[in-house]
Amino acid sequence: MRTREGGLVDDEAAVIERVRAGEPEAYAALVRAHTAVALRAAVACGAGAEAEDVVQQAFFKAYRSLDRFKEGSAFRPWLLRIVVNETRNTVRSAGRQRAVAGREADLLGGEPRIPESADPAVAAEERERSRRLLDALDGLTEDHRQVVIHRYLLELDETETAQALGWPRGTVKSRLSRALKKLGLVLKEGPEEREGGGERG
Repeated sequence: MRTREGGLVDDEAAVIERVRAGEPEAYAALVRAHTAVALRAAVACGAGAEAEDVVQQAFFKAYRSLDRFKEGSAFRPWLLRIVVNETRNTVRSAGRQRAVAGREADLLGGEPRIPESADPAVAAEERERSRRLLDALDGLTEDHRQVVIHRYLLELDETETAQALGWPRGTVKSRLSRALKKLGLVLKEGPEEREGGGERG
């Protein structure tokens, strides 16, 4: 299968079976295919400067747990669940949350959404929109923030999101609906309304 990150794994199940059968070097194919999305997940969940260490540890834990990997399941959402848990542990132990501005820079790093030749005013507007989106995400509950991150920043489908978060698909749908409604309200109102005590709850 070709992953969204452009990596190529002909048959993930076969690769996993080779690793289980005592061919650890085969695991490198999975690492190459899923490192980019794992890093985005770690950054989006607040790992900050520790993102690479978090991802490395997550891949190590996934490798050691392959005997418990459910045959026929997708590797990506299973791995991302480990990444999210590892990030939470790291953030909790560090006793801090990432600043929105720094997280935005990491999330967008190296892949500008607007070509350099674009109108600077348009680029500035896009940056402001991104900043407001991440600011709004920080105002959501943890469950709502996670479902938006997995569906839109990590580009998982509904089933993969359910697997990654360990929720039923119905829970993913209902929480995503409520999160998007709340995000819409926050993004519709300007900063003045928010600071002046706009809609709460």
